[in-house]
Amino acid sequence: MRDRGDEWTGLMRSALAGDDAAYQRLLGAVAPVLRANARRALVRAGQPADQAEDIVQDILLAVHLKRHTWDVKAPFAPWLFAIARNKLIDALRRRGRRVFVNIDDFSETLAGEPAGETVPAREVAAHLQSLPARQRDVLQSIAVDSASIKATAARLSMSEGAVRVALHRGLATLTARLRKE
Repeated sequence: MRDRGDEWTGLMRSALAGDDAAYQRLLGAVAPVLRANARRALVRAGQPADQAEDIVQDILLAVHLKRHTWDVKAPFAPWLFAIARNKLIDALRRRGRRVFVNIDDFSETLAGEPAGETVPAREVAAHLQSLPARQRDVLQSIAVDSASIKATAARLSMSEGAVRVALHRGLATLTARLRKE
């Protein structure tokens, strides 16, 4: 690791001095390391690893645009990995907290369900009917129909804040009722 870091530092110094070939070698050397790190981080975050290439491109672009800020007296690797960490965090924030599940893992279960409404779906509908109309509409839209808060607000002519409040209150009401049962 120390040798690789020293090599990268030397290449970056040469690149900043105008050596285009050194810059190309540097980018070629860091890209596979960044790609592997991005894949591992995405998997740990429950995201698909095939999104790593977009993150690597963001990192390399940031390195290119900010290369003048690197202190030539400092090692290159810590500067690079700080950029990589920040770009990965930005990418995960943009994606939100989504968990990807391969539907093939549940194909037998899904195939066994009868067509039409299932018992859990009827129970959910019954619980939703017990809520006040606004809370019911918001929960139906967000939790059942998978609409976003923004889309729900637009459809119901509410502010996004009011949608969040109705969602929170509806969930709290349902939770309290289900705990009693």
